Amino acid sequence: MALDTSSQQPRRSVTFFERRELDRLLRLYGQMVAAGHWRDYAIDGLADAAVFSVYRRASEAPLYRIEKRPALARRQGAWAVIGQAGVILRRGHELDQVLRFFDRARFAVVE
Repeated sequence: MALDTSSQQPRRSVTFFERRELDRLLRLYGQMVAAGHWRDYAIDGLADAAVFSVYRRASEAPLYRIEKRPALARRQGAWAVIGQAGVILRRGHELDQVLRFFDRARFAVVE
């Protein structure tokens, strides 16, 4: 039985994280879960971006989105950390550079 390929839609390419990028993101996620700041995450591969979203609770909007947009690599940088309101908090060319945003002392527990 032959397949009818005329009715199939063309495959669109999807942007996604490379293994070392995903390892780095999951390592950060594990650190933040251990510190009690994050509880859930989601990964999306879109046509123009790969998105790693982190949540305090699964039922809420994401606290942060870490986006990889290859089309912006030569301009502002492919990587960005975006806050809840959609504001770009940090942008850069290297993932580790952008993830330094989360190293700040503001994540320390204040009693």
